[in-house]
Amino acid sequence: MSKKVTMQQIADYLGVSKFVVSKALSGKGGVSDATKERVIGAASQLGYFAQKNAYVKSMNLEQLPKVPASGKQSVLVLMPNIRFQTKESLYWGRILDGISTCLEEDGFGMVIVSEQSVEHFVHFLNPNGILGLIGVGEISTPLLLEVHRIGLPMVLVDHEDMLIPSDTVFANNFESMYRLTKNLIGIGHKQLCFVGDIRYSRSFQDRFLGFRNAIEEMEGAEQQREDYLLRVEGYEHEAFEEQIKQWAMKRKKLRRLPTALLCANDMIAIGAVRALQELGIAVPDDISVTGFDNIEDSYRMEPALTTIHVPKEALGRRAVERLMERIVKKQAPIEKILLSSELLYRDSTAHVKNGAKQQ
Repeated sequence: MSKKVTMQQIADYLGVSKFVVSKALSGKGGVSDATKERVIGAASQLGYFAQKNAYVKSMNLEQLPKVPASGKQSVLVLMPNIRFQTKESLYWGRILDGISTCLEEDGFGMVIVSEQSVEHFVHFLNPNGILGLIGVGEISTPLLLEVHRIGLPMVLVDHEDMLIPSDTVFANNFESMYRLTKNLIGIGHKQLCFVGDIRYSRSFQDRFLGFRNAIEEMEGAEQQREDYLLRVEGYEHEAFEEQIKQWAMKRKKLRRLPTALLCANDMIAIGAVRALQELGIAVPDDISVTGFDNIEDSYRMEPALTTIHVPKEALGRRAVERLMERIVKKQAPIEKILLSSELLYRDSTAHVKNGAKQQ
């Protein structure tokens, strides 16, 4: 039997006091965010969180009243990155729709929280009748640690934290992008470029890895990383448009434009199509463009966007189902659930013309 990892071992590993480690892991104040992140990282590496009852719980959930004043048990939905992860989002909003619909069908309520401060967030963790938490999108490690420390059942949608163990629900990003890339290679595309910031999210990273695997399997593949990856940042297609336009202008002068742009999501792809059209580069006659997610704007634009349909409502529903399973079987193995996505071939992609050269 392996020995239990103690707070003292974590302290010795980091060269700090046991008091500092205890403060960081208990969720109490008096420790900087940077120190807290170091403690969480070290604790995870040493296997501290994998132990049963390893962290101090500030409350006993079993002793809480199960029925709130409204007479309905509820699930806390945490969606803290309010800059773009909102109910109005064509992507995140549909995931929320799936969560709320499934909860309503099962007779449960939903409390949406967009708090990013750990100190303020803890006030939401002890209301009557809260069954568990569903995290939607990117959530900071300190917030997840607080949920984990208390012992509240938790499921994350489209996000995972390597330091905090949790059930997660994703679209099958790697396989879907791999299949899309292989399809474009099959219709003659040899110079392809992935457009997106792979540091933005785990989903973007997995989509890039699927793209890269397909590229590396391509016969005679000799592209360098700078040729098949374009990093762009932002949240709306207007933000991506200018970045892609400047990049395309330089590549056009050098006659090094790719024949296809595979974008990390539809917003980036919409910006890419508009940028290329402003430069007189025809889509798909000169360059094919693909997206990912299948938001409503993807089929309303001209040309309609080839993309991958992510079952957004189903992601929300599956998160609710997994949370209920976790509530019943608290000691069951943690699961990473992948939902299949569908490739939708529309007008923004085409075969490479015979004898076609880079612009």
